[in-house]
Amino acid sequence: MKPVNEVRIAISGKSGCGNTTVSTMLSKKLGIKLVNFTFRQLAQEKGLTLAQVIENAKTDDSYDITVDTRQVELAKSESSVLGSRLAIWVLKEADLKVYLYASDQTRAVRIFNREGGDIEEIKKFTAMRDGEDSRRYQKLYQIDNNDYEFADLIIDTAKYNPKQIVKIICRELKKRKLVKGF
Repeated sequence: MKPVNEVRIAISGKSGCGNTTVSTMLSKKLGIKLVNFTFRQLAQEKGLTLAQVIENAKTDDSYDITVDTRQVELAKSESSVLGSRLAIWVLKEADLKVYLYASDQTRAVRIFNREGGDIEEIKKFTAMRDGEDSRRYQKLYQIDNNDYEFADLIIDTAKYNPKQIVKIICRELKKRKLVKGF
C-alpha cells in the first residue's frame, strides 16, 4: 500500500490508547515517516524523568511548545504519520484525523503491562497526567482534548488489536483515495 500523493495522517489518543503502536505500524505499512516526538523523548534528551518533565511543564510552557512545534514541522516536511496527544488538533493539514479511545481502566492495564509497577499508582499517575495535559492544552492553545468529535475516525481500541486498527485506518485512506493497493 502506497500513498497516491503526499499524505499526512494525524493520530491522537491519551496515554495507553495504543497511539504509538498504531502510528508506528501504520507508518511502516505505508512506507512513510513516523513523527512521534513526545514528553518521553524530550525527557530523554534533557536527561530527566518523564515525571520531572511533566512537573516542569506545569510552570514552563517551553516544554509543550518545543514538543508541539517540532512535531508539526516534522510532519509537514513530507508524507508522515503524526502520533501525538494533540496531532488531530495541531496538524491542520492532516488528510485524515484519527482519535484512539480507551477507558481509564483499559489504559492503566496497558501501561502496567508495558512498564510494570503498581496498578493503583499507575491509575493515579495517569489521572494526574491527563488532568495536567488538559489544563496545559487549554491554557496554551485553547484546546479541549476531551472534545475530539471532529476527528474523521474515532476508534475504541479496546474492541480491536493494533493490526485491526491499522486495517480500519487503511480502509478509510483507500476510501478517500489517499492510498492505492491494500
